[in-house]
Amino acid sequence: MASGPTAVVTVEIQGQQFPIRTSLDAAYVQRLAAHVDEQIQKVSRSAPTADMLSIAILAALNVTDEFFRARVDSDDAQSALAERAGALEHLVDQAIALEPPATD
Repeated sequence: MASGPTAVVTVEIQGQQFPIRTSLDAAYVQRLAAHVDEQIQKVSRSAPTADMLSIAILAALNVTDEFFRARVDSDDAQSALAERAGALEHLVDQAIALEPPATD
């Protein structure tokens, strides 16, 4: 995440414009807003009679679910990588133990 000077990026969600003060890249903020808008549209299609607050809460739950699943996937990948690194370290240690001592 960037932590430089802030700027105002105006995004559009559900036809409404929102000025966002941020130090993030404007294109990135636009992508975030597009994702939120997409989630709101998806919930709106599945619950057409729901009020906007309910739709926003359900969309927020969907985005949070995506985030939690991605975090679990990342943790799983890191654990698998650490396990593989440990196995490789063990193999290297075994290979070193098998080598005859170097002579000068």
